[in-house]
Amino acid sequence: MSRTKIALLAGAAQLVMAAFAPAAFARVEDPAPAAEPADSVDAVVVTGFRKSLGAAREAKRSSAIVTDVIVAEDMAKFPDLNLAESLQRLPGVAINREGGEGRRVSLRGLGPDFTRVQLNGMEVLGNVDSPMDSRGQTSRDRAFDFNIFASDLFSKVDVRKSFSAEQDEGGMAGTVGLYTAKPFDYSGTKAALSMQGGTNSATKDFQPRGAAMISKNWDDKFGALFSVAYSKRKTEEQGYNTYGAGTQKAVAANVVKLSPADAAKATNGELIFQRGNRLSVWDSDQERLGLTAALQWRPVENVTLTLDALHGKFTNDRSELHLATRASVGSTILGAATPHSGNLISAPPVLNAIEYDKYNSIVYADVDNTVFATETRRQETKNTFDQLVLTGEWKVTDKLTIDGHIGREKSDYDIPISDKFYTEAFGGLITDYRGDTGKNTYKWNTTDANNYRAHEIDFSATYQTTELNNAELNGAYAFNDDFVLKGGVSYRGFENSGFTQANDDVNKTAWEKGTLDDRLDGVTKVFSQHHDQSWIIVDWDKALSKYGVTRTLLAPKGIYAVKEDTNAGYLQLDWKTEFLGRPLRGNTGLRAYETELKSSGVMSVKGVNTPTEAKKKYSGVLPALNAVLEVSDQFQIRMAAAKNINRPALGAYAMNGSISVDGSTVTVSTGNPNLDPYKSNEFDLSAEWYFGSVGMLTAGVFHKDIDGLVSSQTTTNVTYASTGLAEGLYPGVTGSTIVAQYTRQVNNTSAKLTGLELSAQSDFFFLPGVLKHMGAVANLTLIDSSTTNLVNGKPQKTDIFGLSDVNANATLYYETAKWGGRVSANYRSDYLIDNGAFNATTYVDAAAFYQLTPSIRLSLDAINLTNEREEQVNSFNNGFGQTGARRLWNFTTSGRTVFVGANIQF
Repeated sequence: MSRTKIALLAGAAQLVMAAFAPAAFARVEDPAPAAEPADSVDAVVVTGFRKSLGAAREAKRSSAIVTDVIVAEDMAKFPDLNLAESLQRLPGVAINREGGEGRRVSLRGLGPDFTRVQLNGMEVLGNVDSPMDSRGQTSRDRAFDFNIFASDLFSKVDVRKSFSAEQDEGGMAGTVGLYTAKPFDYSGTKAALSMQGGTNSATKDFQPRGAAMISKNWDDKFGALFSVAYSKRKTEEQGYNTYGAGTQKAVAANVVKLSPADAAKATNGELIFQRGNRLSVWDSDQERLGLTAALQWRPVENVTLTLDALHGKFTNDRSELHLATRASVGSTILGAATPHSGNLISAPPVLNAIEYDKYNSIVYADVDNTVFATETRRQETKNTFDQLVLTGEWKVTDKLTIDGHIGREKSDYDIPISDKFYTEAFGGLITDYRGDTGKNTYKWNTTDANNYRAHEIDFSATYQTTELNNAELNGAYAFNDDFVLKGGVSYRGFENSGFTQANDDVNKTAWEKGTLDDRLDGVTKVFSQHHDQSWIIVDWDKALSKYGVTRTLLAPKGIYAVKEDTNAGYLQLDWKTEFLGRPLRGNTGLRAYETELKSSGVMSVKGVNTPTEAKKKYSGVLPALNAVLEVSDQFQIRMAAAKNINRPALGAYAMNGSISVDGSTVTVSTGNPNLDPYKSNEFDLSAEWYFGSVGMLTAGVFHKDIDGLVSSQTTTNVTYASTGLAEGLYPGVTGSTIVAQYTRQVNNTSAKLTGLELSAQSDFFFLPGVLKHMGAVANLTLIDSSTTNLVNGKPQKTDIFGLSDVNANATLYYETAKWGGRVSANYRSDYLIDNGAFNATTYVDAAAFYQLTPSIRLSLDAINLTNEREEQVNSFNNGFGQTGARRLWNFTTSGRTVFVGANIQF
C-alpha cells in the first residue's frame, strides 16, 4: 500500500475518531452535575445491543492479552444471525461470504488457515465448502466454516489477537473462542424461544429459523441446559464468469473478415481470449440443525464439573448451471472446425470483429459458428459435527487451583453426488468486456432443444473425515494477589483423511462417433431464472433413463490420511506491579511443543494406486510476554511480544501424487509431509481509553515477521532419490534416475506484516433529548505487507494471499428499553487468492426490535441490503500491478435477505 494511500486512510480514521471525541471529553472534562431527586433522572436504560457492547468492553478492558469480545445479551439473543457476520464488526477481522452469508474469517490480514478456532476450549476444525471451484470447492485446510452453526447456540465469542504461553500454539493470526451457554450462568429456571421467517430477493422462498433453550439450576449444585437451533434456506448466486484466460492461435478460416493487422495478431497467437465466457447460476437448498447440552455438577463447594455436548448437521443440495463456450481446446470462442457430436456438424468459427486492450486481451468479439456447451451439475453435500468435552475445576486451597478438560470431536464432510451432464451446440456470439462486467449476446436460439446434443456425463464423489482428541491439565498457584504461577500439559491428536471417486466421459465416445443417439428429445427443460438469458438444462432422471446409464463410480483415488500428535507444556507467571507509580499487570511465559506427523496416501502410477507413507517430528519453544499499564482509571497502554507457529494446510502435507514416464521423461508430483511449521515473531502496542457505560477509543499497531510460508515449487533435472520416494514405485525408475520436473509444496517464503487498528464506540449521551439514545461503533484496520518468495534460489516479491490492506466497519444504533435498531456497513479492500483476486466489497446489514412485553421481543433482520456484487478477477502473462491486467473471472450477486420474528423469554 502506498504512503499516500496510508496517509489518506489514516486521515479518514482521525475523522472517525474525532466524531467520538465529544463523548469522551464530555465525560472526562465536565464537572459532575449536582444530585437530583430520583424521579427527575432521565437515564438511558442499558439493554439489548448496548448491554452487549458494555459487557464486551469490560471483558476487553480486564484482559491481560490483546483481545476483542462479543457477548449475547440473553439466551438466543446473539447480536447477528451468523457468527462470522458478528466477528466482522471487530477491528482487524474480515470475512468472505457464500450465498450472502458469512463463511470464513481472516484476521489481521492473514487468511482463514491462520486463525485457530476453539469451541468450549477445544480446537475445532469443521469444513463445508463452496459450490464454486474458484472459491475452493472440496477444500482440505485448517480453516473453520462458521456457517455450520447457527449463532443462537452461542453466548460469547472472543478473539485473542496476542499469544500467551497458556494458549495452544498455532493460530498465527489469532484465536477465535466460541462458547455455548452453561446452566450455572442463570439462576433457577430459564427458557427462551426464538422464531423467525424470511425470504431472499433472488430465491423468493420462505426461510424458517428457530431456536429454543431451557436451563435449570438447582442452587448451583447441579444444572442442565439444552438448546436446539434449526434453519432452512435457499440461496442463489448468479452472474457471468470464465475459466480464466489463455492465448489461442487462429487459423486462416477464422480471420477472413478481420483487418490485416488484427488477423496477423490472431493467427500469431498474440491475443489473449477469455475461456468459458459463461452465464452461471449456483443454487443451494440448505438445512442446518444444531443441538447443545450442558450439565454442570458441583459435588462440593470447591469442585465444578461441566459436560458439554454439541451436534451439528448441515446439508446442502446444490445445482450448478452454465451456458459457456467450451471448445475442445482452450474453451475459447475459437472452437475446432471438426464436428464434436455425431449429429451436429459446424463450419469453422469466423471472427467478424474484435477489440483488444494494450495487454492484447480481447475485450470484444463477434464470432459465428463457435462451440457452446451447457453444464447441468447436481451435488449433495452433508457435514456432521459432534463434540463432547468434560471440563473440571478444583479449587484445592485458596492459593491452588487445578483445572482441565478431556474431549473428542469428529466431523464428516461428504459429497456423495457431484455429477455433470454436458450438452453441445454451435452458433454465433457477441461477447463484450468493455463495461464493468461481461455481457453476451447470442445469435441463435438457446432455448430450442433441437440445437443441442448430448455430449458427456461425469460422475464423482468426495469424502473427508476430521477427528480430534484433546486432553489438558492446568494448575495455578497464587503466591499472593500480585503473583500467580501457572503451568500445564496437553495432548492433541488430530487426524484428517479422505478420498475421491469418479467416472468421467460416460458415453462421450459413442455420442461423438454417432453409435449412440445424442438427441435430447424428452430430457430437457428451459431454465429461465438467469437475469440475462434462458437456455436448455437436463433433467437428470429422464436423461439417465433414456441413455441407459447407471450411476457408477470407479475405485477411490486421491486417498490420503494425515495424523498429527502434539504434546505440549507451559509455565506462565501472571503478575501485578507498579511502574512510575501506576499499576502494571500482565503475564510472562514459555510454551514447549513436540509434534509427530504421519502422512499416508497413494501415488498414481500407470493408473494404479500405490500406497506410500512418510513421517516427521519437530519441536520448539515459544516465549510470550503481555503487559498492561493502567495510566489512569480510564486510560491504559497494552503491549505484547511473542513467538508463534502455524502448521501448513492439510492438502500440502497429504502424501499423494503421481509418477509419470513419457519416453525418457520422468515427471513427479507429490505432497510434502516434511514441511516445517511457519514461524513468526509478533509485536503489539496499543492505547485504550474507556469512558461512559460503553464508550471506548483504542489505537494500536501490530507487526509480524513470518518465515517458512509454503508455496508450490517445480524443480528440474533432479535425481529420483532427492524426492524421498521409495524405489520400486515405477518399474525402471531408481534413485539415480533423473526427474525432468518435480513439483511439491516447500517452505520458501517469508513475509513482513505491519498494521494499524483504530476502534471507537460510544453512546451519544452528550446529545439532547431523544438523540442521546443513539450510538455508534466504528473501526478501521490498515495493513502493509511484503512477501519474499524464493524462485530458483532468487528472491521474488509477491503478495500474501487473502490479505486485504484496508478493513473498515461502522454501526449506527438507536436503542431504548422499548425499541431500537441499527445499521452496519463492512468494507473489505481487494485481496489475492491463488491464481486471482477478489475486488473490494461493502456489505450493509440492518436489524431492529420492538419490546412488545417484558418477555416478548419482535425482531427484523436484513442482510446484504445493497445486493453487493462479488467480483473475482485473474491475470494472464501479467501481474496485478496495473488495473488493466485484471480480467474477469466471476461476477455474482446473491440477493437481499430479510427475516422477521419474535424472541420469548420465560
